Amino acid sequence: MQLLKRSSLVLLLAGLGSCTMRMPPIEKGSFDYDLRFLKKHDDSLVVLSDGGLGMVAISPKYQGKVFTSTAEGSPGKSFGWIKYETFDQKQPDLHMNAFGGEDRLWLGPEGGKFSLFFKPGTKMEFANWHTPAAVDNERWELSKENTSSTKVSMSKTTHLQNYAGTYLSIKLEREVEIIPRQNISSLLGIGPDSTVRSVGFSTRNSIINTGNNAWDQTTGAPCLWNLDMFAPSPGLVIVVPYNNEAIGKVATTNYFGEIPKDRITYKKGILLFKADGKSRGKLGIPPNRAKSMAGSYDAVNQVLTITLFDIDNKAQYLNQEWKTDTEPYSGDAVNAYNDGPLADGKQMGPFYEIESVSPAAFLKPGEKLTHKHSVFHFTGDKAALNKIALKTLGVSLDEISATFK
Repeated sequence: MQLLKRSSLVLLLAGLGSCTMRMPPIEKGSFDYDLRFLKKHDDSLVVLSDGGLGMVAISPKYQGKVFTSTAEGSPGKSFGWIKYETFDQKQPDLHMNAFGGEDRLWLGPEGGKFSLFFKPGTKMEFANWHTPAAVDNERWELSKENTSSTKVSMSKTTHLQNYAGTYLSIKLEREVEIIPRQNISSLLGIGPDSTVRSVGFSTRNSIINTGNNAWDQTTGAPCLWNLDMFAPSPGLVIVVPYNNEAIGKVATTNYFGEIPKDRITYKKGILLFKADGKSRGKLGIPPNRAKSMAGSYDAVNQVLTITLFDIDNKAQYLNQEWKTDTEPYSGDAVNAYNDGPLADGKQMGPFYEIESVSPAAFLKPGEKLTHKHSVFHFTGDKAALNKIALKTLGVSLDEISATFK
């Protein structure tokens, strides 16, 4: 009898073992894969939930980045771009640590007379370009009392010197909140559809002058800068609506050399930009042309992405170009970037970005400027996605997809 019991136990354990062996591996590209990876590197990682299948992962250790999100639960597609190998570097990169993240906060301006990326007097070239540590590799403080299953708050204090020699004492505050499904519909003015799966989050970013001197046009002023990093595909196109009635140039298209004409086009207030991760180029929309929305459509994976952000069409925005002979307050308000190989063949990504910036933060001591930036992803039935694209971006999915074929 004892022998029979032992045999049964062995068979049971063997059966359990075989069940475990048959479990499918966690697929790279899924939210679950990225979540497990991130938790190994940040024990303070926060995961927000909309009460359904929508989830968002935020890292206080890695500068308050929203690393990724999903609309279909843990097994679903991970929307953010993450550069896994950067996490295992033994020493931080002197120029920029590209961890990735579908919404990260930087400070501008990058170039120009009041640059925060170049020391005073240095030539504006890559060898002298250094991302401020507070938004590159330093840990942020998590506010536990203001963190819940749907919201997280973080902050960081830092001291910087700009290219003009002005010392800036800064406190940054960042709140990330997942948006309930029903609120997404009302925010974007779209109707609910059970054939579409969605996730959305908002970031509320603030900069406070904690020093003793005002930031003005003479001393130079910083700005807040939201950058969304996503994975490209052969069928991905960035869509940037703009004010077609305004005067002046529509877009700056030569940040890193002129964007080839077969990668960018304009259609009655809609700019379309091919984002396949194979040709490095960046564009910007000036504030008088900018609208408060941009997006992208990935025809390969059938994902529609919408970003919504604050715009002040009459404010002064900082010029971020790597030169000092341009008017410093003549910058763009909205940017888009497609990654590609550098001259030496090396490449940081591939990824693409949709970006928004705040106006110049002309602040007296103790004053605060806030910039809000939100991200929404939709996947599912193409006809339903098409209705969302028409309502928000003003262009159909078929027109987007056919532009660069």
